[in-house]
Amino acid sequence: MAQPESTSTRDTRAASPLDVTAIRREFPILDVRIGNKPLIYLDNAATTHKPQAVIDAVQRFYMLQNANIHRGVHYLSQQATDAYEQARIRIGQFFNAPSSDEIIFVRGTTEGINLVAHSWGSKNLREGDEILITEMEHHANIVPWQLVAERTGAVLRVAPITDDGELDLDAFRARLSDKTRLVAVAHVSNALGTVNPVREIVAAARAAGALVLLDGAQSAPHMPVDLQKLDCDFFVCSGHKMYGPTGIGILWGRMELLEAMPPYEGGGDMIEWVTFEKTTFKAPPTRFEAGTPHIAGAIGLGAAVDFLERVGRPALAAHEEAITAYAVEQLGRVEGLSIVGRPRHRAGAISFVLEGVHPHDIGTILDSEGVAIRAGHHCAQPLMRRLGLNATARASFGLYNKREEVDALVAALDKVRAMFG
Repeated sequence: MAQPESTSTRDTRAASPLDVTAIRREFPILDVRIGNKPLIYLDNAATTHKPQAVIDAVQRFYMLQNANIHRGVHYLSQQATDAYEQARIRIGQFFNAPSSDEIIFVRGTTEGINLVAHSWGSKNLREGDEILITEMEHHANIVPWQLVAERTGAVLRVAPITDDGELDLDAFRARLSDKTRLVAVAHVSNALGTVNPVREIVAAARAAGALVLLDGAQSAPHMPVDLQKLDCDFFVCSGHKMYGPTGIGILWGRMELLEAMPPYEGGGDMIEWVTFEKTTFKAPPTRFEAGTPHIAGAIGLGAAVDFLERVGRPALAAHEEAITAYAVEQLGRVEGLSIVGRPRHRAGAISFVLEGVHPHDIGTILDSEGVAIRAGHHCAQPLMRRLGLNATARASFGLYNKREEVDALVAALDKVRAMFG
């Protein structure tokens, strides 16, 4: 099996080390204490904290620019519109999109996938067509395809993973056929941290004549993402997982695909002309942004990508890779602990189980030690069933985490093990 890669831009070898102490000072919430213990936040796969620059950008909008966008001729409306559209441009540049007009603001990854499933899927899928996903998908990359398959008569097919938690590329290729219309796959698994071999996936899908949607919820925060080099057709991600506000994210799509897609929702601003007999619609991206959008969220996400650019994505990726590797090593020393999945390339997340202790009990006891992790099925119930588990505990890392926090996690887990004897 080929070695997985994050993207063709992955190069952490020359990255300068992060000044984690300085970075942590930019996140006010990291000063919170849990009882008399410092917060050790290891739940970044669920959501990341916000640097002061993002908080300031959102506050500035509401204090000095607040108005609705696009249709107003007054000063504040023009200021708000400029800030919103400048955020779109900066985000497009951040992901190296061919055009910022291909960046559509949505509530997050889930809405982005639903938009493609409803708009592209309902128009293009027919009875007998196939959608190919994998066993490691988040529910957000399963349920929308089930719904569109029910409406259209298309068939949802699933490529298996290995016991190590990696995509079985041979089986994936075997499931591709001339009936495959779309491959929808996680760039990085939210539950296991597995980085999927994107180049091989896209190349195989292209050879079969299929489009590719990448769920980038867990890749955008951790590694450089170059949409032109990825060569996918749709890409979705969530702002709140990449140090931006909640309730905002992006869908990127190739312009020729977006132009051929009908609106996802109808309402204000996405129209050219309305009569009682017929409505005509604007070009993308406006066609897919009906109503008043999350203006402050988009501006905040623009500030978040500015922050990530300032930090340096190669340096960020190198730091997180080192922290994750250290965590894998240290967790392996905890008696009775088993790490779930052993992918050769992991980004950000480690799932584990502790013999004789339910993951929810692990999470509760760790919280009393000030350590925040996630416990449950991680919105990946089919993956849990594949692994023979009901739930796992998951520690996930961000750019502000440090080795001492991994040590604190391990010490807290030793206390859990001692309690359950």
